[in-house]
Amino acid sequence: MSEEIEQEVQEKKPQRNQLGEMYKDYFLDYASYVILERAVPAVEDGFKPVQRRILHAMHSMDDGRFHKVANIIGQTMQYHPHGDAAIGDALVNLGQKDLLIDCQGNWGDVRTGDRAAAPRYIEARLSKFAKTVVFNPKTTNYQLAYDGRKKEPIHLPVKFPLLLAQGVEGIAVGLSTKILPHNFVELIKGSIAILRGKKTQILPDFPTGGMMDASNYNGGKRGGKIRLRAEIEIVDRKTLAIRQIPYGCTTSSLIDSIIKANNKHKIKIKKVVDNTAKDVEILVELPTNSSPEITMDALYAFTDCELSISPNACVIQGDKPIFVTVDELLEIATGQTKDLLEWELKIREQELLDKWHLASLEKIFIENRIYQLIEDCESWEEVLETIDKAMQPFAKQLWRPITQEDIIRLTEIKIKRISKYNKFQADEYLKKLEDELADVRHDLANLVDYAIAYFKRLLKDFGKEKERKTKIMTFDTIDAVEVVVNNAKLYVNRKEGFMGYGLKKDEFVEECSDLDDVIVFHKDGTYSVVKIAEKVFIGKNPLHLAIWRKGDERMIYNVVYADLDKGANYVKRFAVTAITRDRKYPIANKVEKAKVLHFSANPNGEAELLHVQLSQACKAKKKDFEYDFAELAVKGRSARGNLLSKYPIRKIQVKRQGESTLGALQIWFEPETGRLNSSGYGQLLGDFEEEDRILALYQDGSYEMTNYELSNRFEAEELLMVQKWNAEQPITAVYFDGERKTTYVKRFLIETSTLNSRFEYLPNNHRSTKLLWAGTQSTPKIAFEQREGRSYTANEAQLAEIADVTGWKALGSKLHDDKIRNVKEIGPKENEENQKALF
Repeated sequence: MSEEIEQEVQEKKPQRNQLGEMYKDYFLDYASYVILERAVPAVEDGFKPVQRRILHAMHSMDDGRFHKVANIIGQTMQYHPHGDAAIGDALVNLGQKDLLIDCQGNWGDVRTGDRAAAPRYIEARLSKFAKTVVFNPKTTNYQLAYDGRKKEPIHLPVKFPLLLAQGVEGIAVGLSTKILPHNFVELIKGSIAILRGKKTQILPDFPTGGMMDASNYNGGKRGGKIRLRAEIEIVDRKTLAIRQIPYGCTTSSLIDSIIKANNKHKIKIKKVVDNTAKDVEILVELPTNSSPEITMDALYAFTDCELSISPNACVIQGDKPIFVTVDELLEIATGQTKDLLEWELKIREQELLDKWHLASLEKIFIENRIYQLIEDCESWEEVLETIDKAMQPFAKQLWRPITQEDIIRLTEIKIKRISKYNKFQADEYLKKLEDELADVRHDLANLVDYAIAYFKRLLKDFGKEKERKTKIMTFDTIDAVEVVVNNAKLYVNRKEGFMGYGLKKDEFVEECSDLDDVIVFHKDGTYSVVKIAEKVFIGKNPLHLAIWRKGDERMIYNVVYADLDKGANYVKRFAVTAITRDRKYPIANKVEKAKVLHFSANPNGEAELLHVQLSQACKAKKKDFEYDFAELAVKGRSARGNLLSKYPIRKIQVKRQGESTLGALQIWFEPETGRLNSSGYGQLLGDFEEEDRILALYQDGSYEMTNYELSNRFEAEELLMVQKWNAEQPITAVYFDGERKTTYVKRFLIETSTLNSRFEYLPNNHRSTKLLWAGTQSTPKIAFEQREGRSYTANEAQLAEIADVTGWKALGSKLHDDKIRNVKEIGPKENEENQKALF
């Protein structure tokens, strides 16, 4: 019995091996099938098999009229061994590209994501462009379809870089392809350039428009990337309009991403309205005091208004997938077009030679009355032999030997044709054939010029309204932390050593967002950067913590610390511009034990003056001295710093807060929010140093002087203008004095020094007194309308000639005895770099 069991086991072992081999072979067969027959296009024509079969079916049933898509799907199923749903989806995809198929009915919308109507409701036919460049039975090789009943093309003879024009996307087993669509006109011009021996560099173009940064396109190969953005327009202070969307998203998905970002408090919006019809229009309404420029950047940072696409140009060539660049694909397609044109010319040449040969045979046969020689022949063989013998003297006039088929064709000429034979017409026909043959041979000899002319015809016939839709730009990198809405508040529990936005009962630090990082300094000289969260342990009794901005070179930390190992005290100034998160750093390299004696964080590189007292027991001759951080250079964060004293320090006091040591700071003003910033949003006010001031003029006839602290804020709705203050530049004001019923001009210099307070410079508080115009030009000129009886007449005035510069409380000089209207500045503006008018 044991021998039988052992024999049975031995018999089963080969079966297991066979099963493993079968699985291996079948999987490879399946993977190859998916790659070659379903997902990846062929380089020869740029089509996947289903697309090729759809077009072949439409060509076979083409009669110039529209066909129901359901009927086209049914015809295609004769060639495609898969379900009707796959064919229908592929057909709709081809139709939406608006190149090869003329569509009728509701075919959906790639911009909104709306699906096409059912196949029984929509119709299609081949476009004129498709008939021109895709089909030619004479240059098409066929194979049997899957069931052996029909023939289908192995590849279609496409004479155009169609794969690049349409783009393609597919996922196979172990690889994928993603070739982006390119511009029709640019592809033709690129092909012409290649034929002329020039290099090309083509870039994608998308039907949805938008903006594109292709700096890292990498020719469409793996590893490349392009960035796409929606086109956003600032309609007014409270409204943004999205006119074009990035390729790959729809208006619905874009709106969903905006709402999602708003719900997560990444952006702050009031409402989103979709007005998309013929053209895309999505209106984003903003709340009061929101900056449209910052909100625009936030939309790019947190929503589908900006997308990244990674191309992967993979095609089938010789039954193998290859990875190439789009420029190489264009070269291949251009070469194939040239070869197909040559093939068509050679076919045409052969056809013309055959026609000329047959026409010449017929001419010889009739003009020499050879047909009369066969009257006495008694058999078919004798007829053929007689004609052949009679035609031989004329053989040298022909381009090829006379065959039996030629002789049989001569016997089939009807008597009616012979009787009506016209020698002149026959010679004209032969001449026409010879001229056409000469043209064909000329084109073959100058094939490059012929191909260039072919592409130019395509451009002329089909290039209208195919201009580039996607704008090529270089995008600035948007720091999400800079544009995110402050949606949280940072708190700290110093005693227990926790910080976060969830500790609402503890000490408030500052407003923040959930994307921020926090820098924490400790008394032992160590510091680290941690990601903000609801609750994070940072160590008990931190010395300093605040929101940390990567790359901020103006935030300078001034430190006095004691190196406990060496017993010496050092001073250093440093910035922390880049750091690894959650890693603890020492105050300086090779300083293991330290104690911070003085610390300050300075947003604009301020440098304070210190009063230092040494221990009374030390041997230092001078135990009391001052130290100015302004004399210390800013160094790297790992530097030891300068020696302050080798003796123990008893006490350090700040004697005077310092000024910035980093030079001028560029300041921008956002009219929508009335805020200052150094990030480049809004209007540039200029470069500011410590003593520089900002002048704001208000519509109620008051002015305000401020410093350039970014925390300053102006009432945007009340502002007339904001600019960098020039002490020598007078303010000119035109106002109506309600008490005297007269219009005055006054010019004055700022005499007050108080900051952040508004000063009224109109002479009285009468309810009818009103500011009509104000500015800071050196020689202002205005146009206005003045009352003359019951009507108004236009007038102009040079204000510097009417009023001298006086005190800011002066009445001024009379401009008109009554109230004027429609006051506008005219003429060139001076010092425009200092003036940023809002109204």
